[in-house]
Amino acid sequence: MYQPLSRVLLWAAAGVFAAGVLSAQSSSDVTGNATAGKDVFMKYTCYGCHGFSGQNGPGARLVPMRMTQSGFTSYIRNPRTRQMPSYSTKVLSDSQLADVYAYIKTLPASRAAKDIPELSQFKEQ
Repeated sequence: MYQPLSRVLLWAAAGVFAAGVLSAQSSSDVTGNATAGKDVFMKYTCYGCHGFSGQNGPGARLVPMRMTQSGFTSYIRNPRTRQMPSYSTKVLSDSQLADVYAYIKTLPASRAAKDIPELSQFKEQ
């Protein structure tokens, strides 16, 4: 039977290992060509659901992108919703999805409402 301190050390070691794996994964995450990704995004009409900014339209917000590149590719291959079509490697290669991911990572996040001057007129006085 483990002692309480041993359990804490075991969980701490697991956490350090997981953090190392995640940081290694995210540092090499973006490997595509953003310019080519924009072309794919437009050609396959991704903007139809996700908007030209990646954050408006009836589809999920893509900006800010919170998935890793491999998570993004997996989701595109096997989406969890019926609204999103799946794209096999016959339709979009892993390289093309890396390009789309790189493009999405270049899209700026929207500003907070407090930072938009036009909205200041609606503030309560």
